[in-house]
Amino acid sequence: MNKPVRAEPEADEELRAAARWYERRRPGLGREFLAAIGAAVELIQRHPVGGSRVPKVKRALPARRLILRRFPYAVVFLDLEAEIRILAFAHHRRGPGYWLRRLRS
Repeated sequence: MNKPVRAEPEADEELRAAARWYERRRPGLGREFLAAIGAAVELIQRHPVGGSRVPKVKRALPARRLILRRFPYAVVFLDLEAEIRILAFAHHRRGPGYWLRRLRS
């Protein structure tokens, strides 16, 4: 049975902002981006240990990421006992670990 997936509100907002940006670049590209994210989240839900550890994050924090192939983004998540918690839809050029503050909520 797949665990439920919950995204942090900040992650949801960065996802919407990225999709809007891609859609402005080329009509339909935002939808393609969201489809790629959706496929990644489904894969994470089926195989959460398939994601790689996030570099430069202490081992005590079990943060993992799944890197998208077509877009310069990664889905950063925690595989918790009751759910998968998405911390960020992180662009590769964004400062690493910016999403760590989201762990406090």
